[in-house]
Amino acid sequence: MLTLKRFANPDVTRAFTNIAWLGLERLTQIGVAIVISGMLARYFGPDTFGKWQYANTLLLVLSPITWVCGAEILVPTIVNRPPEQLGTVLGSAFALRFSVSTVALLLTWLGIALHFFEPLVGAMLAGLAVTMLFREPFVGVINAWLQSMTYSKPQLLTSMSTAVIKAGLVYLLVRAAAAPARFGWLWALESAAIGAVLLLYFMRRHGGKLDWHVERSLFKHFASAGTVFWLGLICMYLFLKLDRLMLERAISFADLGRYSAAQQLNENWITLALMLAQTIAPAFVYRVPGIAQLRRNMWRLTALTAVLMVCGAFVLDLLAGFIIRQVFGPDFEGAIEIFRWAVWLSVPAGIEAIGNLVVLKYQARFVLLAKWLLALAVAFAVNLLAIPRLGAYGALVGLAAGYLAAASVNLYYIRFKLRP
Repeated sequence: MLTLKRFANPDVTRAFTNIAWLGLERLTQIGVAIVISGMLARYFGPDTFGKWQYANTLLLVLSPITWVCGAEILVPTIVNRPPEQLGTVLGSAFALRFSVSTVALLLTWLGIALHFFEPLVGAMLAGLAVTMLFREPFVGVINAWLQSMTYSKPQLLTSMSTAVIKAGLVYLLVRAAAAPARFGWLWALESAAIGAVLLLYFMRRHGGKLDWHVERSLFKHFASAGTVFWLGLICMYLFLKLDRLMLERAISFADLGRYSAAQQLNENWITLALMLAQTIAPAFVYRVPGIAQLRRNMWRLTALTAVLMVCGAFVLDLLAGFIIRQVFGPDFEGAIEIFRWAVWLSVPAGIEAIGNLVVLKYQARFVLLAKWLLALAVAFAVNLLAIPRLGAYGALVGLAAGYLAAASVNLYYIRFKLRP
């Protein structure tokens, strides 16, 4: 009866439904990303695909700049403020994010105009970079409002729908033999469409009015609060893409395309570990008050994740040739061996994701920043030594070293925070 009552609780039911939609959206995005990458890899060929992947890497390094006033600041503010102040909270957050995103976009376009990037890379990045103008100011702000109600279904459903439509448009452009630079604008169109749909949904829920206002004091608070978390996220994403940034200087774009193909599949696999961590965190970490129980949960979750990642990596290692040939085609044979080694990065990545839950539970923002700064420094040093000697495999060594450094910081913090 206790179990039935627990599931009858509307808050628990809403949270469980939200998690289910989140999982479905992530799986859809992973599937669509693999399909699109396969189409583009076969259409572009290794050299142009390498430039496309490098343009996406640059976008993923630049995007965290727009993540000022993250959800960890905005969502609690929405929850703790009276409902009549919602327009002021969202309006202030939007103004801050839109300002930062506009500056980031203009600086990116300036870099392209000044030929900081290879010409085709710059042309691809010009369209991709427009996503920064819509993702955080529009999608991010409204999604924070939805998260505050534990109701992310509208955003997730919109994201899934536009992802499938984007895949269809990519297919049509491929069939029309469109220029490679045009594809980046599809990503800009997708982000604009998601932002427009969510904006209309918000207005429909509020009598057809947006009613957002900017409060100067709240604007300043959002600009300063969460700065450490923000810097930590920037370091984390720079670490995750450092391998491709440094390989671009050492190998051809064709080889970079093969490496990126293997890594994209691997990162989708690693995303499953992050999904697992996000799903189990509330019940087994965030809501556990006792130190002893939390310590037991952490060791069990770490062991479970390690076993899951090892088993998955073993299967992917065996199927590497089949997967690469089916997704990317015969021109990417060189990605097979890289993928076989890369999938084992999921083991330290999964362990790090589980350990990070304790850091987030106690909001240890300086630990988060120090961890990713250390991982970034270690990966950079290892890449400097390993890439000239081992090429693409040297970048994998750098990633492994960085993940181990980050996991070590988590372990030290857990032992310190959860000591008997």
